[in-house]
Amino acid sequence: MPPILNAQGLTKAFGANALFREIGFTVSDGDRIGLIGPNGAGKSTLLSVLAGEQEADAGDVASRKRTRIGYVKQESVFADGLTVRDVLEAALVRAGVPEGEREGRIRETSGRTGFPSLEAEAAKLSGGWRKRLAIAEAVVTGPDVLLLDEPTNHLDLAGITWLEELLKQASFAMVIISHDRYFLENVATEMVELNRVYADGLLRVKGTYSKFIEGKAAYMEAQTKLQDALKNRVKIEVDWLRRGPKARSTKAKARIDNANDLIGQLKDVNQRTQTSSAGIDFSATERQTKRLVELEDVSIVLGDKTIVEGLNFLFANGIRVGLVGPNGSGKTTILRLLTGELEPTKGLVKKAASLKIVYFSQMRELDEKITLRRALAPDSDSVIYQDRVVHVASYAAKFMFTSEQLNQPVERLSGGERARVLIAKLMLEPADLLLLDEPTNDLDIATLEILEESLLEYTGALVLVTHDRYMLDRVSTVVLGLDGRGGAERFGDYSQWEKWQGGTNEEAAPEVKAGGGTGGGGKSSGKKKLSYLEAREYEGIEALVEAAEERLNTARDMLDEPSVATNADALTAALHEMEKAQEVADGLYARWAELTEKAG
Repeated sequence: MPPILNAQGLTKAFGANALFREIGFTVSDGDRIGLIGPNGAGKSTLLSVLAGEQEADAGDVASRKRTRIGYVKQESVFADGLTVRDVLEAALVRAGVPEGEREGRIRETSGRTGFPSLEAEAAKLSGGWRKRLAIAEAVVTGPDVLLLDEPTNHLDLAGITWLEELLKQASFAMVIISHDRYFLENVATEMVELNRVYADGLLRVKGTYSKFIEGKAAYMEAQTKLQDALKNRVKIEVDWLRRGPKARSTKAKARIDNANDLIGQLKDVNQRTQTSSAGIDFSATERQTKRLVELEDVSIVLGDKTIVEGLNFLFANGIRVGLVGPNGSGKTTILRLLTGELEPTKGLVKKAASLKIVYFSQMRELDEKITLRRALAPDSDSVIYQDRVVHVASYAAKFMFTSEQLNQPVERLSGGERARVLIAKLMLEPADLLLLDEPTNDLDIATLEILEESLLEYTGALVLVTHDRYMLDRVSTVVLGLDGRGGAERFGDYSQWEKWQGGTNEEAAPEVKAGGGTGGGGKSSGKKKLSYLEAREYEGIEALVEAAEERLNTARDMLDEPSVATNADALTAALHEMEKAQEVADGLYARWAELTEKAG
């Protein structure tokens, strides 16, 4: 059977800048393709061309007869007054689905996507629920192929898990643009990177994201070997040319032509493999104070919703807190509390004197009319970076901007480039406490990795809100989990928090009011001896203690092995494992005792 979509020789440029040239891209039955690439490579444009919403400058896209394409853009916008039912019905009408089938499809799809009511007004839904509705709008038509552009944006962690399950069980083919590495690992069975570094303009590898990393490494190693071989051959030919061969014979002419071809090939490979990366480096102040912000019995109530109740937490130098919870649970509210923009309803927020807080807001905006030069350096042609005067062109180059872009308006920059501008501005402010609210939006994977390295080296305190599970796992030293009902609990890492959720902490469902709009969650229940998350933790802690004891016994047995006792390296490793196992067991026993006492 022919491919569902078959694109050949696609070229697309904006002005003088070509996004991609003469690339081929096919989608066949059962494909689950993850599409990645650096910012500005043209991923969204390629998806739009495949969807038929844009035309390529050159090349063709052929689709199988009667192919139905579902397309979910990055931003999900719905007209005022339309209900969830209206949106789904309109999609079915456009797709030509018979009237007798529509109601069944609407009810099935709303059930799969989790909508408790079809009468909620689409435009008034939260960002996460609008994204779910956009996906439902595409899925309800029964597409042959679904094109998804950053579908995890605006979804909370429970929403991302829901989407993973939906896509893994789907029968249709799909192409997914995403920078969420865990999501790609869990969903994609084939990876494509759109990047000018490759001779064909892209690299396609069968398998998961981790398999792609291996495939890319092998490709780049082969390119390096090709580069070295070409350098050696070019050197020989250049030496021969310098000796002044007489170009009379056919052989001599052929060799001169061959030498020129080799020089051209080497230049092409050098240009393709020459990559740059953003120089992200957050600076902490030289503050010696350890205790930066202390929350004592803090409660926050907004309207009739309890965000947190009785929260005690210390933000000390060096701590990296991952702040997690379902959409609407109050993550951004906690950040506003730390900045001082919001006062607690009850309790104390104690801050160190002259505390420097830098806040990267989720609602960040740039003046689109000013140039990149003025966005980075409003008052002059230099910036103060790490106590040094740096010319704005040099500073912009750290973030992969060219000198030509300095005088272009910000509105011409891509979403990822704008995100880099905001991070560049942020880095000019040394901080004791760095607050990052969804900093990963619009960043490509290469920039994400550099951002992670920078955060790992940052010596101040950090609070990170992100739906990027890989970044949370890698960066945070502690996770503060909000349950959306006023409860807040501390966990060792993101994985531990995820286990306690057990897959049941769904994104808060929109509450339908009389007018069909949505409202916030209800009032929190009265005080309990154990919070919701503590009760969940208490139920499972005995099994964890047993597992920790088993690990400890295994570690002790290893020390008795003759092969270990006589090998210095093995003995050191075994002792380290026993110490870690003992530390984990002691911590669990202490926590068990604490919860038992609290439960009464």
